[in-house]
Amino acid sequence: MPRKKPQSDGAPAPARKPEPADTPRRADGANTLVLVDGSSYLYRAFHAMPSLTNSRGEATGAVYGVTNMLRKLLADYDPAYVAVVFDAKGRTFRDDVYPEYKANRPPMPDALSAQIEPIHEIVRALGFPLLQIDNVEADDVIGTLARLAASQGMSTLVSTGDKDMTQLVDGHVTLVNTMTGTVYDRAKVIEKFGVPPERIIDFLALVGDSVDNIPGVPGVGPKTAARWLAEHGSLEAVIAGAAGIPGKVGDSLRAALPVLPLARELATIKCDVPLALGPRDLKRLPPDTARLRELYSRLEFRTWLAELGGVNPPASTTVPGERASYETVLDQAALERWLERLAGAELFALGTEATSPDAPRAELVGIAFTVRAGEGAYVPLAHAYPGAPEQLDRDAVLARLKPLLEDERRSKVGHNLKYATTVLANCGIALRGVAYDTMLESYVLDSTASRHDMESLALKYLGYKTVKYEDVAGKGKAQINFREVAIEQAAAYAGEDADLTLRLHACLWPRLEQNRALVTLFRELELPLVAVLSRMERNGVRIDVEMLRRQSGELAHRMLEIEREAHSAAGQPFNLDSPKQIQEILFRKLALPVLRKTPTGQPSTGEDVLAELALDYPLPRLILEYRSLAKLKSTYTDKLPEMINPATGRVHTCYHQAVAATGRLSSSDPNLQNIPVRTAEGRRIRQAFVPEPGYRIVSADYSQIELRIMAHLSGDPGLIQAFAAGQDIHRATAAEVFGLPPDQVPDEMRRAAKAINFGLIYGMSAFGLSRQLKIDRAAAQQYVDLYFARYPGVKAFMDRTREQARTRGYVETLFGRRLHLPDINAPNVSRRQGAERAAINAPMQGTAADLIKRAMLAVDRWITESRAPVRMIMQVHDELVFEVAEGFVETAIERVRDAMATVATLEVPLVVDVGVGANWDEAH
Repeated sequence: MPRKKPQSDGAPAPARKPEPADTPRRADGANTLVLVDGSSYLYRAFHAMPSLTNSRGEATGAVYGVTNMLRKLLADYDPAYVAVVFDAKGRTFRDDVYPEYKANRPPMPDALSAQIEPIHEIVRALGFPLLQIDNVEADDVIGTLARLAASQGMSTLVSTGDKDMTQLVDGHVTLVNTMTGTVYDRAKVIEKFGVPPERIIDFLALVGDSVDNIPGVPGVGPKTAARWLAEHGSLEAVIAGAAGIPGKVGDSLRAALPVLPLARELATIKCDVPLALGPRDLKRLPPDTARLRELYSRLEFRTWLAELGGVNPPASTTVPGERASYETVLDQAALERWLERLAGAELFALGTEATSPDAPRAELVGIAFTVRAGEGAYVPLAHAYPGAPEQLDRDAVLARLKPLLEDERRSKVGHNLKYATTVLANCGIALRGVAYDTMLESYVLDSTASRHDMESLALKYLGYKTVKYEDVAGKGKAQINFREVAIEQAAAYAGEDADLTLRLHACLWPRLEQNRALVTLFRELELPLVAVLSRMERNGVRIDVEMLRRQSGELAHRMLEIEREAHSAAGQPFNLDSPKQIQEILFRKLALPVLRKTPTGQPSTGEDVLAELALDYPLPRLILEYRSLAKLKSTYTDKLPEMINPATGRVHTCYHQAVAATGRLSSSDPNLQNIPVRTAEGRRIRQAFVPEPGYRIVSADYSQIELRIMAHLSGDPGLIQAFAAGQDIHRATAAEVFGLPPDQVPDEMRRAAKAINFGLIYGMSAFGLSRQLKIDRAAAQQYVDLYFARYPGVKAFMDRTREQARTRGYVETLFGRRLHLPDINAPNVSRRQGAERAAINAPMQGTAADLIKRAMLAVDRWITESRAPVRMIMQVHDELVFEVAEGFVETAIERVRDAMATVATLEVPLVVDVGVGANWDEAH
């Protein structure tokens, strides 16, 4: 399948870029020095790579990225003189000149700092000299070495992704961005920045640098800076002519004149650093193969380990490449041969390639199989392009495959088999015998460790970079449909897909088998849910298009009214969709308090900031209301009619099993989870979700499920008794906390108790409670203390859970799902506290997710076996939504309620609220 799009379980890696034609190769080793900006690549690799870890949970993504770059450098240039330069700890001259230098930079993430030492070890083992000069930045070391090399008749190639380095480019110095292959000589610098290398420092002084906190001219971007330098010739000339530059940007320049000399000094790379080593002292040494083998083994970089010849990986993890053999099946004899092999295999991997990532609309283009790692077959069925070879008849092939694919006894493995299940169902084939799914294996093993798409898992567990969808189909506007992909390319891509699936299964399954609870979770919950979700997606939901169009018009009208009110409150017109203009109005004109700043040092206009300001000021409230309505309009009332499948007349969302760390399902296209239920506008959108004629909408929702789970997990007698007695839990809590009979609890106290009940589940502090209830912090703390005094079991549970999380590194749901917390022992206080809050909440949310999934399986089993006139059409949070024939509603309510209420036995009853209506809102 197209790996890029059906997988919303993780963002795809960038497509492989073709190498520029001007990339230099094999420079004159005797007279060329290669300098690697290690600090630049350290951060870029950390943010570009997926969150890779080895089996011991050690972060390895940045190590892999930097090592890959160094290996590419060796392959491309084979340098004789080379050094990898890193920043050293400590102050530099820039800190002395400007104490705020780099003040905006956050501390290095723990996951990155833990990878620095192994990166250094690999650098040395590869034979690269490593330089780290105390109190000197890597840029200055590189600049000094480049100038020394030029004085000795040597050329220098600087490998970096830092734009500041372009100031070094001249007849002796060239830059290369090894991650993208872009080479910067003088002409390329001018093309990129609009100024020559000798004016880059002036350019940087004018533009400034928010990352390094170098001041510049506010409001001046690269184009303005380049234009000024082209017109005036230099920064000094720009300063001299500042009086003649008109408009606001001229005012900004004149206001910034005092800081421009400082900005220029900070941006200038120092090229006279005293160094103990010269360019010709930086000879590359032979690699330390034994040390590399040890490091690659520890870090689990299997592909590179195999290249060293010191290991013989098992067949299941043989490195794909030249030894892999993927056959293209174009004749009947080859098809029959493969059918025989598949029929005789204990397990075979399969993957489907189709015309669209939207599975309900997708048409099958080809299907891939393998029974043994390093092999595979691709059966093209519907490739259509000029010169395409003749392919086997699609219907005839599917007729031969159907018995095998529908045979429950023939075990299959795939990656995201929900997609294949739906695509094959479109062809009239009910996929059965699904024994494993590598996406779900990875997810159950550790939902937080990495993304669970094929590319990320192959890299993480097999050390292998896959062929990407963009490599065969192109990207952006130039991307072609898979049916237009050349069969030779499609076979390599699809064959690799099936091959890697089998290899991943061989790697992942033994790890899962080490924990019986996880195996049970996989086999009894996640895997059976694949077919249920596929059915739900195909069922889809009917939409009242005319109602949504009317709502779009009403929302547009209300947005115009809010816009007028906002302009009046601001005292001038402004664009409510522009964060920059909102920032100007709120914090400069109206002088509202700045609650938080962005990474660039500007006042934040984020939702949480506006929500807090809205408590005291009218304009932020209007902006929030405008944003809310704009989102509803663009996401739902405008878009839903466009998403109707013309073949079914219904909207078909896509459910994702391997996204949320807690085990909850998410949905996209459309995202059903985000339709508000507490606002009038959100409820009106739900009114547009309607049944077919002759049917009704039935909604079944677990009542206060997470609080019930808290009662069960904590074992607190007071909570258990309140639920067992069927009391209003918030009123009962208020009665306990405030010492009143339940029938005398006023609404205000019930509201406070509700905030405490839900707030504690989500880790709310007394400070957060005080803000929500608009009371002082001392009163809020008193509420919390009273709560814990009345419900001591809850406090004991929370303390116990936090301690277990610190010791184990994870928490578990009632059914054994593990939720890993990598920051639970982090030295950074805010990250550690966030992990502690997650430790409390995750068992509740995760158990609730497991319960609704169990309910879906139970209800689907009843519908399927009884052939009841019922369709399960949506799952949203703790709610299941059905389309039920009018004469069957009462029976359906009884059976659904019973199935959901009995999926587990807790210390408190599971209560299911069921509603019926002519639309979703009416039924909820």
